[in-house]
Amino acid sequence: MNELKTFCRVIVFFFEISDCQETEQSAAIYVAELTISKIHEAYKEGDYSSAELVGAYLERISTLDSTINSITAINPKALSIAKELDAEYLRTGTLRPLHGIPIIVKDNINTAGLPTTAGSLALENFIPAEDAFIIKRLVDAGAIILAKSNMAEWAFSPMHTESAIAGTTRNPYNTNYVPAGSSGGTAAAIAANFGAIGLGTDTGNSIRGPSSHCALVGFRTTLGLVSRSAIVPLYLRNDVVGPMGRTVADAAKILEVIAGYDAADPITEHAKGKIPQNYTQFLLKEGLEGARIGVLRVLSDDNPHPEIKVLFEQALAELDSLGATVIDPITVPDFESLRQNQWCASFTEDLETFLKEFVKVDSLRSIEDIIRIGSTSEFAANRVKRNAANSGRWENPEIPCLDAYKDSRRVSFRVAIEKMMDSLKLDAIVYPSWNHPPARIELFSEEYKGDNSQIISPHTGQPAFTVPMGFTGDELPAGLQFLGRMYDEPTLIRLAYSYEQGTKHRRQADLQKSLN
Repeated sequence: MNELKTFCRVIVFFFEISDCQETEQSAAIYVAELTISKIHEAYKEGDYSSAELVGAYLERISTLDSTINSITAINPKALSIAKELDAEYLRTGTLRPLHGIPIIVKDNINTAGLPTTAGSLALENFIPAEDAFIIKRLVDAGAIILAKSNMAEWAFSPMHTESAIAGTTRNPYNTNYVPAGSSGGTAAAIAANFGAIGLGTDTGNSIRGPSSHCALVGFRTTLGLVSRSAIVPLYLRNDVVGPMGRTVADAAKILEVIAGYDAADPITEHAKGKIPQNYTQFLLKEGLEGARIGVLRVLSDDNPHPEIKVLFEQALAELDSLGATVIDPITVPDFESLRQNQWCASFTEDLETFLKEFVKVDSLRSIEDIIRIGSTSEFAANRVKRNAANSGRWENPEIPCLDAYKDSRRVSFRVAIEKMMDSLKLDAIVYPSWNHPPARIELFSEEYKGDNSQIISPHTGQPAFTVPMGFTGDELPAGLQFLGRMYDEPTLIRLAYSYEQGTKHRRQADLQKSLN
């Protein structure tokens, strides 16, 4: 009996061991689809320890990541950290908010003692001495940084996830397809259950796009709510960091820890006085009852794929059945003109600041050094050169490029949207995160279509969350996006959670099938 119990505690993935079910069901570690709440409940019940859970995730990565290529580095201290947290719990009887929760971190966020490469050869040997502000907060809350994840090199590509460091990441739902970019490694890893939850960054699409393509929840929060310090930038004026998880509840718990003022990121000054005591209070199953949701047809009807259109219309019906009033369509005055001339090329300035502040290597100070070192990715190499040759606004360069609170074009775009929302008493606006399914890896540039995430929130600064809304006939995921007012994450959490709980669209990727 004891021998069988020990055997059963090893690791259980997609499959179940019948003898274990009959004798020691509670002793098995079912890593697939675990949530933070379920993990903490297991710790309290003594079903398994943090060290055992970390071991289970590491074994799963070792067994299955060759299929999707999502992980770039494993934290060699993960098991020892887990053991320390187990000892703390035995001593205190208290679990910290993220006690023993294994997290996957995108490879552009500084993590002490682990490579932070942004997928590039230039930063291949860069190992930060200190954690980024948000990583410190996660660690203080008890989280375990389990691994770093692959990304589109320098975060340039919303289309696919390819880097000189790790190559190409594949979608766990069908490995012939992309997980989008640039946080595709985090998305693929969390969808494949290689960790409890992950962190991504989003300059235009890079949290919400991969989350949509991998049947995940992805939070792009209000620009200013979460610190971006010690994160390799793309365009800092647009960059946001946020959670990518399998449930809205898990994402809300991560946001609760990382939101807040950081003196090293001045834009977070705007968040003071706008953060509730906690975000989990807004996880209301009936949260859509009485809500007013606007449908932005200028996005959803822009040449949609037939199957995505069907899924979106189904989502609208689901919102209605869950108690929301769906206002369809809504119109933002001058939308087409307001959306123009929003992008600014700040990569050179932002990256060189990062190199000076954190990397501190004489031979790596400028974008010319990046070009000299080169890349195995033709796409990334071309994007670096393009950015080196440009600065300021891509169109109408005479208009200054400022942050979301000062830039005249950005403020005008946001004011028009929020004024329309106020006039109709809307709680949120919805549209598909993508109007098309994931592209095939070999044809990613030709099949890159329907990316709605780039159009509004990276420029206006507004929060936008994506939640699974179903699958195409080819079992490729699709996401529904909720756009809200500045700092109105509470409302978006309430609506997204209610939709998630009322539909249960997410289902697990079958990586085991890909191995056969």
